[in-house]
Amino acid sequence: MSPVPTPQVPQYRITLFYGPEPVAGRPSRVRCIFNVKKRSWKAGVQVVIELDEQQLANARRVSGFEVWLQKVLASVPVADRAGQAGRADDLFVQGVCALKLDLAIKAGLRQENQSIQADALVSELDGVISEQAERLKSQVLADLDLAGG
Repeated sequence: MSPVPTPQVPQYRITLFYGPEPVAGRPSRVRCIFNVKKRSWKAGVQVVIELDEQQLANARRVSGFEVWLQKVLASVPVADRAGQAGRADDLFVQGVCALKLDLAIKAGLRQENQSIQADALVSELDGVISEQAERLKSQVLADLDLAGG
């Protein structure tokens, strides 16, 4: 009898707490806040992930998000498109923040509440956006409960 492989349990449990929202006093920045709990930690921490508008514009360009979203929303009733487009943009920002959080975890996350500033992990995030573009768009599509894309 061959052993049944057990699924690997994720080392971290990550939950979006809220966001995106503007950063106070920094109009060109947005942030998402995540609850992060490592299996070996007794308690989780909150991690703030900041992005500036230039990073988001680059992420949209590299991933082809704007063109893709226009195609996806073509099947949505005209009256609903603006609301769906706004929601899609929020979901995209959350996805980019989650990618940056993954990078921070790989770099070594401390067990304390912390903030990853917009100017941290910039080149690493740029590199991962193109690799994860389809996954980001698939997540947006699923969260909008739309088929196709």
